[in-house]
Order: sequence, then structure tokens, then C-alpha cells
Amino acid sequence: MLLLVTGGAGFIGGNLVRFLLERGHGVVNVDKLTYAGNLASLEDVRLHPRYRFILGDIRDADLLEKVFAEHRPSAVLNLAAESHVDRSIDAPSDFIQTNVVGTFCLLNAALTHYESLPGDVRHGFRFLHVSTDEVFGSLGEEGAFSETTPYAPNSPYSASKAGADHLVRAWRRTYGLPTLTTNCSNNYGPYQFPEKLIPHMILSALRNEPLPVYGDGKNVRDWLYVLDHCRALLTVLERGTPGECYAVGGNCERANLEIVRFICDALDDLRPRQDGKSHRERITFVPDRPGHDLRYAMDASKIKNELGWSPQWTFEEGMRKTIVWYLENEAWVDDVLNGSYRLERLGRSGHDT
Repeated sequence: MLLLVTGGAGFIGGNLVRFLLERGHGVVNVDKLTYAGNLASLEDVRLHPRYRFILGDIRDADLLEKVFAEHRPSAVLNLAAESHVDRSIDAPSDFIQTNVVGTFCLLNAALTHYESLPGDVRHGFRFLHVSTDEVFGSLGEEGAFSETTPYAPNSPYSASKAGADHLVRAWRRTYGLPTLTTNCSNNYGPYQFPEKLIPHMILSALRNEPLPVYGDGKNVRDWLYVLDHCRALLTVLERGTPGECYAVGGNCERANLEIVRFICDALDDLRPRQDGKSHRERITFVPDRPGHDLRYAMDASKIKNELGWSPQWTFEEGMRKTIVWYLENEAWVDDVLNGSYRLERLGRSGHDT
């Protein structure tokens, strides 16, 4: 298939582009290249004969019309999004513009394209919208989110993604656009922007800086290795039922403090401190951020039972591979940190975890 991927220069998007090319698909990547978009993450496929990059904003209706007309994609995978909770606290309008207005514009362009296709080709067209578990709000100590969980977003980021999800549903119900939606748990892996918890802790430890953890560190997330997420997206695209939503999770709940301690222990082995002390000694607790959800967990039984997908990477395998990747790719890290982001704390109360 020739696939239109939006946001393909981001963390998940870049890994997905590479994954799709490896499996024989063609990819047209439309990305605005905001602070988290980085073409260095795709340098190894830049000249690939089945890959095309287009610099552009998904709110640009004229651009989208040209992209669809020229490339005639078989499907759209929408990953273009502002995705960082703390940044949404500081600048919520950016999230409304990209995540809500941008999705609206992309849906309109995709619908026009879909309606122009001949019947046999139209039958196979899909619009896959990639969302997050954060739209469901916060869990207590038990239970898990599923496809039927009511929406209850608690941050500007999650509210903007919830709005986008509802637009996708409406375009399916009102106009018949064959949409699919995935709501995924926290991803980690190579090429992740340094503001996120795992790369931030790795890089801060390597720089002998404090390792700030929000509150008491007991906030729990379900973690999924990014290549398992890529597998899930292609599975849903190929075998999912139009109009359906699929919860994607790693069956891997970990508290933030547990994650940081794992990173410290791995670095004690892989890159020990010169003074012989453990990296754990640099863990510090800082004031919690506003609206910090206590716990997320995903019930991924639907995608497993109906489509045959389940995660292949264990947490220990994925984390070890991720840490080694950052140790071996310091040039990529330096290029990212040469921009406006300097591992500063965000979200009004400070630095992200």
C-alpha cells in the first residue's frame, strides 16, 4: 500500500515510517517539524525509493488537497499531534490547533479523497487515527481502560485528543468515512524526544544532573515498546473493522519511581558514575504537576482476541535496548538538544516526568 503518515518525523511516527518501509509499503510523510519533529530520526531512509517527505501543516487545506491528488494514498495514519502534557499546561492553544483543528482538516481532505475513489479502491481505504489512553482520565488502584470506558480527560492535552477522537467518530457516523481509532498506553524506545520520562532520566543521569520525580513517584503508567505499537497499528490498519476503536497496551504497569530506579540500575552497569556511587543517589522529589493522573492501565483483550496482536517485547528487554540505544546515539541526542529544549522543567510546576 501507499500510506499517508502524518507526524512521521516524531517519535512514534518515525519508528512507524521505518517499520512500514521494512514491510514493503510506500510512505508519504507529512510533518510540520515542530520542536519534537526531527528528520535526523529518518536519515537512514531519506533516499528510500518508496519514501517521500513533505514539510507541511495538516491545517493547510490546500496542501492536503495537493498531497491526496498527487499520491492517491490507500490509507491515512494520523499521528500528527502535540503530545506532551506539561507543554499543554503552558500553551493549550497549540494543542487545540493541531490536535482538534488539524484532525478536522485532515478528515475533510480524506473524505473528499475517499469519495473520489472508484468503488473497488474505495472499499479498501482506511483512516487510522492514533490516540492515547489519557482521554479516559485517571484510574484508582484497580481496573483498566477499555474501548467502552467513558471519556474523562484531565489535561489540555488529553482534552484535545478526546476532541479529535470524537471528530473521527462523527466523520464515520455522519459521512461514512471508514475510520479506525487506537488508544495506546505510554510508549518508549529509540528516537524519543528528551522531555519524556525515560529519555529524560537517561540523559540527565549521563550528565550527572538531578533526576526529578513528580510527587512521591507512585503515579503508574502502562508501558509499551514502540515497535510493538507499530505492529499494532499495522495490524489494525490491515484487519480492523471500520468504525471500531482498539485499546493498545503493554500489560506492563510500572510506577514512575520504579522506572527511574530501573534506569539508574542499568546505567550503574552500562555507564557507572566516576565517583563509584549509584545513579539512584541523584533521584530527587519535586512538587507534582497540576492534574497529574494517578494511574493508567489498558485492557488490550479486544485487539488480541479479534486481531491476534499482543506485545512481543518484555519491559526488561525493551528498556535495556532503549538505554543502550541512547548510549550509542549521543550525536542524535546532541542535535536534538541544540534546539530550544534544554531539559528544562515544564508545566508551570517545573520539569517533566
